[in-house]
Amino acid sequence: MTIREIKENELGELLELYTHLHELGVPENSEHLHNTWAAICNDENHQIIVCEVDGKIVSSCVCVIIPNLTRNIRPYAFIENVVTHTDYRGKGYATACLNYAKELASQANCYKMMLLTGSKSESTLNFYKQAGYNCADKTAFIQWL
Repeated sequence: MTIREIKENELGELLELYTHLHELGVPENSEHLHNTWAAICNDENHQIIVCEVDGKIVSSCVCVIIPNLTRNIRPYAFIENVVTHTDYRGKGYATACLNYAKELASQANCYKMMLLTGSKSESTLNFYKQAGYNCADKTAFIQWL
């Protein structure tokens, strides 16, 4: 198992992994897709962390470091798109990705990390609790656009 940041040439493999998240398929190969990917790759505060097993990306999460003017001008980290390929779940790969994200956030002097999940599954919620997150400190609200 290798935990690392994604390489620019691994977009296709990442998009295939995302079909194990909630996507119904891989997005159309378009200028918009490539422009978005380029923006992500060129943003020093936007990291896509992957777990590679036997040359295959099997798990991933996104960690975005957000500059902030409060909390003594310390940034915070937002975690999104936590996913593990269905055939590789329960082996600690997503936990390893989240731990790498925590290292990035610590190195950036973040004062907190946040993530949201749409899952109501007890096993998913327990997974995040075991990874060090809690659902007691804050209340999340979402407005879909």
